[in-house]
Amino acid sequence: MRMVLSAFAALFALGLAAPASAQDRYSAIVMDARTNEVLLEDQADEARFPASLTKMMTLYMLFEAIERGDISMDTRMTASRNAARQPPSRLGLACSRRRGCDSITVEQAIRALVVQSANDVAVLVAERLGGTEARFAANMSTRARELGLTNTRFANASGLPDTRHRTTARDMATLSLALWRDFPEYYHYFQTPNFAWRRASGRNHNRLLGQVEGVDGIKTGYTRASGFNLATMTERGGRRVIVVVLGGETAAARDAQVAYLIEGAYQEYARRSDPNAAQFASMPSRRLDLQLAPGTLQANAATPLPPSPYQMYQGMVVETMSPVRAPIDEPVGQGDEGTTEEME
Repeated sequence: MRMVLSAFAALFALGLAAPASAQDRYSAIVMDARTNEVLLEDQADEARFPASLTKMMTLYMLFEAIERGDISMDTRMTASRNAARQPPSRLGLACSRRRGCDSITVEQAIRALVVQSANDVAVLVAERLGGTEARFAANMSTRARELGLTNTRFANASGLPDTRHRTTARDMATLSLALWRDFPEYYHYFQTPNFAWRRASGRNHNRLLGQVEGVDGIKTGYTRASGFNLATMTERGGRRVIVVVLGGETAAARDAQVAYLIEGAYQEYARRSDPNAAQFASMPSRRLDLQLAPGTLQANAATPLPPSPYQMYQGMVVETMSPVRAPIDEPVGQGDEGTTEEME
C-alpha cells in the first residue's frame, strides 16, 4: 500500500501543466461533497460550454416541481412540435396530424434525460414548467445563481450549442452537490443503466457506472464546442467525492481522466490517515498537487498506477492522453455519446 501511495505522490508532486493547445477547453475540479474541501482545481473558474450537463439543472428544476406538488411522477406531459423537432440525442417524440403528439410520464422523462440525454424531452419539460423554453432557461439561470452557480448562464434546457450558454467546472460541482443534497430520494435515478421507450432503447452514457468502485452518477455531455464533459460522484468508506472534467478530447480520454482523479482523491485520503507517511511531509496537506490535462502523462508512461477497479483504465490513461489531438469537427464515433454533428 505504501508503495502505491508513493507512486501517486510522485505523480502529484510533478505538478505537471499541459501545453496551452491541450487546455483550450479542459478544466477540472475534485471536491469533497461532505466538507466542501476542494482537493484539486485546474482552470475551474474558466468559462466553458456545459453541453448536456445542462440537463442536471433541468432535472433539478423538475425535482423541485415534484416537491412543490405541481406535478407527480405519474403526470403525463405532451410534446409540442417544437420539442419533437429537436436534434439528437433524442427519445423520438413525434407529432402527427392523425395521432397528435406523443406524451410521457414525468418518471419516464427523468429516465430519458439521465440515460439518453434526450433533447426533445428537455424541451418538453421546459415548456411544461416554464411555458416556453426561453422562459424556463431564464428561470434555470436565476435558480442556479441562488444555488451558488455564480458563473453559469443557461440559454436552453438541453445544452445544445448557444454562445450565451456558459458554465465552469466549479459551478458544475456545486450543482452536482445540490442534486445529491437536496433530492436524496431522486438521486438514485442517476444510476439508471438503461431505458426503453416503445421500440427505442438506450444505455447510460456514463461508462464509469459499475466499472469504477463507488461511482453513482451523474451526467455526461458532448458538443463539438464543449468537448467531452463528465460530472461524477463517488462514495467509498464514508467519503463522497465530486469530480468534474470538462473538455476531454475523446470520451475515452475523459473517462480515464475522471477515473484517475477519483483514485487520486482516495489515495490522498489514505495518505492523510497513514501515521507512517512521513515521506509526504513536503506535500501540501489540504489539496492534491496535480494539474493534469490531456497531453501531460505521456512523458511518465513508466510511472506505475495503483491496482484497483480503476486498473482497467491503466493503459487507456497513457494512450488517450497523448499529444495527438483529434480534429474538433470529427464526428463522435460509435460507442461514444452519438454519431451526429452535435450530440449530448
